[in-house]
Amino acid sequence: MRTLRIPVLGRSTSLPTSLPTSLPTSFLASYLGSFRASLLAPVVATALAVLLAAGLVGVAAPAARADTILPPLPTAPEGDIPGVNDWTCAPTAARPTPVVLVHGTFGDRRHLLERLSRAIRDAGFCVFSLDYGNRATDDVIASAHQLADFVDRVRTATGAAKVSLVGHSQGGMMPRYYIKYLGGAAYVDDLVGIAPSNHGTKLIPALNPLAALVPGAVCVSCNQQAWGSAFLRDLNAGDETPGDVSYTQITSRFDEVVVPHTSGYLTPGERTTNVTIQSKCPWSISDHVLIPLDSATVGITLDALTHDGPADPSYQPRC
Repeated sequence: MRTLRIPVLGRSTSLPTSLPTSLPTSFLASYLGSFRASLLAPVVATALAVLLAAGLVGVAAPAARADTILPPLPTAPEGDIPGVNDWTCAPTAARPTPVVLVHGTFGDRRHLLERLSRAIRDAGFCVFSLDYGNRATDDVIASAHQLADFVDRVRTATGAAKVSLVGHSQGGMMPRYYIKYLGGAAYVDDLVGIAPSNHGTKLIPALNPLAALVPGAVCVSCNQQAWGSAFLRDLNAGDETPGDVSYTQITSRFDEVVVPHTSGYLTPGERTTNVTIQSKCPWSISDHVLIPLDSATVGITLDALTHDGPADPSYQPRC
């Protein structure tokens, strides 16, 4: 894979200039868009704001913040992945728990999740995927409420008592708010976070002057995912893994968005597995955007979903 070195906020960053020919054009567009948007969120927020200006249950939860000033953004023009969001799907005795896929910031219910969704479906699960938060730029708390509504809809349609959640980036972190504050602990079996922003990223520190120029105007969730943000301090206060939920976190050493990648880890425990894919597959070069497509990620995710508890730390996926 050829790469292009570009300067971003004072550092040199590798951006792939070629991808395997088997990947669809829509993936390339999604990859490049996700990379630029995720890494340059504070800069993009500032620029867009200038242009636009010119033309609940249990523990007490903090209040949601206002939505962004963005208009409604388009999602996946191709629609659902075949076999996903089949509202007639009936869970089996062997696979009684439907799986809900949760995309990341600037993502949608389809792109980057194709391989995961097909593998989970082929393993016998009913698979669902949602769009939320105007491509996940809105307030994380509001997005968690949308997830709660979607889970209720899945449970009603399938008759399942619980679901498992598999999320990428913000999609691996945001469900923890649903679990902690919105009663989700009663309805979630597994949470698999893939490059989750559990403790934020140092690329967008809470006191970043660029982010502070337009706090939440274009991407509320970007500022909430900053290292040390008030939102994350609240989310991670006390028990990081509440409820009878199994937590699996999968990270990559080459993650250029969630920095450091170990920010994705949660407090170790019997119901928690933290794994970095290079510890299983040393030659993997998957970064933040490519990690959902990595064979090791798919294997570890399936291991977590197909037995009680989180992924087995000793499990060796296909590389």
